[in-house]
Amino acid sequence: MLKDNPVMKKLVETGEERAGKLAQQLLSNEKFVATLQTLVSRSLAAKGSLDKSLRSALSAMNLPSTADVELLRGKVDELERLMASVEGKLDSLLDARNS
Repeated sequence: MLKDNPVMKKLVETGEERAGKLAQQLLSNEKFVATLQTLVSRSLAAKGSLDKSLRSALSAMNLPSTADVELLRGKVDELERLMASVEGKLDSLLDARNS
């Protein structure tokens, strides 16, 4: 019902237009873009430090990290494939022996 209201349509269009202009002005401002880049790079650096500290803490408590669990999951998957292969070969040998 609000979508059909011409006043609401005009308000939305005006809001979108102004937001677009503001975004364009901000992105054309070199100082703003540089500040935003600095903020992002510092955030990524902080995340890296936090991840490293968390891995160290988990290691100190003898607990696995996410990377450790993923590595183990990969090894288990490989072992399952190997076991399936061995099982298939054994089945083939048993079938050949029984024939």
